[in-house]
Amino acid sequence: MSSNQQPIVLGKIGASFGVKGWMKITSYTDSVEGIFNYSPILLMQQGEWREVKVVQWRPQGKAVVALLEGINTREEAQALTHSEIAILPEQMDSLPEDEFYWRDLIGCTVTNTKGYNMGVVDQILETGSNDVLMVKANAKDAFGKAERLIPFVTEQFILEVDVAAKQITVDWDPDF
Repeated sequence: MSSNQQPIVLGKIGASFGVKGWMKITSYTDSVEGIFNYSPILLMQQGEWREVKVVQWRPQGKAVVALLEGINTREEAQALTHSEIAILPEQMDSLPEDEFYWRDLIGCTVTNTKGYNMGVVDQILETGSNDVLMVKANAKDAFGKAERLIPFVTEQFILEVDVAAKQITVDWDPDF
């Protein structure tokens, strides 16, 4: 599977909660409840993704707990502890043309306005003011860089993003 077909991990199962199969959910979505906007969900079990449905969920303090279809006891819930929760890429909302999911930017080649290949986006860091591309430099980078941190500020540093071509054009000095 290509990276665009791989399930997208949105969270994981935490500890069991009570004796009737409820479990704590760790959500990686912007709001903890956001993980329940998708149905069905996929659970990683024994190296394979399995489709499951959320029967019920509710806030519990600052977290959320859920009851999954077919899970009726504390022991069944405990067996799922640490299982990843994911969805299929086609379940993601469509974005406006000028917005991108982080997963779409990972692996993009970054080139500056003078045509210098700065490397490939390895990670994206969330900071208080703006996101930052962590670009892994080419093995024989002319400036001796192993990585570059480029603020994801459109029109100032990020000039063009072509997700289909996996290409990002930046206004950034390769010596930074």
